[in-house]
Amino acid sequence: MMGETVVNQPAAERRFVKGRKPLLQRPGALKAFAPWFVGVLMLLIWEAACAMFEVPVYLVPAPHDIVRQLVVDAPLLFAALFATLKITLLAFALATVLGVAVALAFAQSPLIEACFFPYAILLQVTPIVAIAPLIIIWVKDTTFALVICATLVALFPIISNTALGLRSVNPGLVNLFRINRATRWQTLVRLRVPSALPYFFGGLRISSGLSLIGAVVAEFVAGTGGTGSGLAYQILQAGFQLNIPRLFAALMLITVTGVVLFGMTVGVSRLCLRGWHESEL
Repeated sequence: MMGETVVNQPAAERRFVKGRKPLLQRPGALKAFAPWFVGVLMLLIWEAACAMFEVPVYLVPAPHDIVRQLVVDAPLLFAALFATLKITLLAFALATVLGVAVALAFAQSPLIEACFFPYAILLQVTPIVAIAPLIIIWVKDTTFALVICATLVALFPIISNTALGLRSVNPGLVNLFRINRATRWQTLVRLRVPSALPYFFGGLRISSGLSLIGAVVAEFVAGTGGTGSGLAYQILQAGFQLNIPRLFAALMLITVTGVVLFGMTVGVSRLCLRGWHESEL
């Protein structure tokens, strides 16, 4: 009788029952659950190791010590986070505008690319720690100097990825546009720019983290000169005072900020590419 019940079920219901998977076997749920499980497990191991081996708080604080210090110093640390985030976002926006403009110039003129692309590489491989003191000395406004330093760090991935995307166009489509007598502007807007969007958003994902790194590194250099508004300065001061829980709390805020920035760029990429590009289908 049970077999007859299964046979008499509508085809749509049988497919639904057959295709149903446990929660952890679903790709979306597993992708969302696994990082949280690993993170919580690592925190529990960290907490247990600090309690078991009686690690002094001035060497490695336990997670609960970091959270408690974050609550106690919340006004100070979040004000510093706001200052660092302002530098990061300004540098990220400036690097995006300059990077896209330079990449468009490279795509339109091979001569310009041949002349200036090696200098873009030179800019990328030069340590920002070496040139940040010079920039801070040359530029009187400290905030603008920090933005310049962070922009230099975040600029190259956008230039490189966007220029690569503008060149990575199907030759058949280029010939099709040429046969239909499309202008250079029409080819750029209707063919090259849409083809370059996945590369561009890939560069944004990299540059979002690099702009934060550049801002923190620049603040480290400026912090030794008396600029104490950002998280980097709070890390320096906490290290001098052996306030290790505050140091870890500031590091945690920097890490969370980097993850949030990366997630925002991923979200914007999916919003712009879903429905038409195979990378987001």
